Amino acid sequence: MFFYHNDLKLYYQKSGHGPAIVLLHGNGEDHTIFSDLITYLAPHYTVIALDSRDHGQSARTDQLSYDAMTEDVAALISELALQRPIILGFSDGGIIALLLAIRHPELAGALIVAGANLTPQGLRWYSRILFRIAAGHRPSPKLAMMLHEPQITPAMLHTITMPTLVLAGSRDLIARKETFTIATHIQNAELHILPGETHNSYIRDNTKLWHLISPFLAGLRATD
Repeated sequence: MFFYHNDLKLYYQKSGHGPAIVLLHGNGEDHTIFSDLITYLAPHYTVIALDSRDHGQSARTDQLSYDAMTEDVAALISELALQRPIILGFSDGGIIALLLAIRHPELAGALIVAGANLTPQGLRWYSRILFRIAAGHRPSPKLAMMLHEPQITPAMLHTITMPTLVLAGSRDLIARKETFTIATHIQNAELHILPGETHNSYIRDNTKLWHLISPFLAGLRATD
């Protein structure tokens, strides 16, 4: 399915029935990274899996920023009249989830934030070097965005009040301190550092991801 935001054509997949959950993929990916997770979620939730601008089946554009992507998600929630959906975001999607909760706190009911960073300095030093080398060899708006954005402060995180699950691998390319900062400054956050996992290993294993988020989702249902 498609919708338009500021004349940009954006793709999303809609599945299942029940309370809404929005899935946001990482840089260079598309909604299919969550294919098996959608199968697990669909019996319990209305699952909306978005292809971010310049990704997947969504329109190509050089106008890339986390702020613009956040407004795309806000527009999708409004377009579909979703009632405070759960937002699950990985990597860039996790950044977008945080920004959505900061800029549009009325739109999200809960967050699952996996492998997100607050600033480019939140990436481990060797990851920043590799991204800079890659950007030098082949300039890319996607890489440029990662090297200059986001700029989320602890004070901004303090404004997030909805239940939040923060996930990261013990071998993540996000610095451990960055993940701790996210979880510490969100008022109602639960943190899990996953032993042996890399930045995306537990995301690509959708069965593992389902088991990781299921207790959090069950807790949300119990409080409804």
